[in-house]
Amino acid sequence: MSTVAEATKGDLTAEEKAHLSDRAKGERNLGWRLAGPAFIIMLLVTLYPICYAIYLSLFNYRLTDPAGRKMVWLQNYLTALSDPLFWQAFTTTLIIVVVTLVFELVIGMAIAMVMHRVVWPRRTLRTIVLIPYSIVTVVSGFSWLYAAQVGTGFFDHWLHAITFGGFPMDYNWFGGRWSSLAIICASEIWKTTPFMSLLLLAGLAQVDSAQEEAAKVDGATWWQRFTKVILPNMKAALMVALLFRTLDAVRIYDNPYVMTGGANKTETLSMLVGTETVSRVEIGMGSALAVILFIIVLLIALIFVKLFKVDLTTSGRS
Repeated sequence: MSTVAEATKGDLTAEEKAHLSDRAKGERNLGWRLAGPAFIIMLLVTLYPICYAIYLSLFNYRLTDPAGRKMVWLQNYLTALSDPLFWQAFTTTLIIVVVTLVFELVIGMAIAMVMHRVVWPRRTLRTIVLIPYSIVTVVSGFSWLYAAQVGTGFFDHWLHAITFGGFPMDYNWFGGRWSSLAIICASEIWKTTPFMSLLLLAGLAQVDSAQEEAAKVDGATWWQRFTKVILPNMKAALMVALLFRTLDAVRIYDNPYVMTGGANKTETLSMLVGTETVSRVEIGMGSALAVILFIIVLLIALIFVKLFKVDLTTSGRS
């Protein structure tokens, strides 16, 4: 029986190969016609600032001394990459990215699976979940800042009550690097997990329920069904969710700026770019740092695409 089915499948694949190829070409051409104008406009809008930033990064250029601008070629890049402050900001950014991404993926997947299974009240539940993500990041940052204030913040009061007086009432969350990073990461996780859960929910909708039922009938455990059936079928959505959140976390600026201003070694790469460009008006060095950050983001995107090996043009197609 299986031999006949495999032979029939092989014959159908050979016969339909040309048809599928023509269909794919037609869909690709239609996609370019629909998205082409917007893509060209976005390219024109973004290409000039990128090229101009690369151009400025080759100069020793301070905004308060425009006449003293001098070409130094790659010296700004060498200075930035040899500066311990850059690597400190890079390490801080990496810690925030890894910690937030892990927690957001786990919690977001749990929330997505709950929303996927719940029938009533589905719309109300999704609206409630989206509330943290709808809050402006600066407002969210100030809320967490006030919640963690010494003496007046409710974090200390809650932990003091939970631990039956074991946690001090006047703990300074922003007095050290790791406690500051903990609050920054917690605020990011709280705000952006809903975004992750919605992207994962879209991936769960692509999972064939018949495959899940078949695996269940075959005696597969919940973990086996999750790892062998659910995750492989939502590979495209998983890649998009991780890619979007990673790129967003790499460029984190608002929460660290609002809460610590970069104190206690909490300055991120985006904050370092802002400090050099805006505060110190070092346009050349700031542009070089911005280009380095752009290259990091580009490399992350390429790594994710190569790692997942997902063809988004065919994912979800039956």
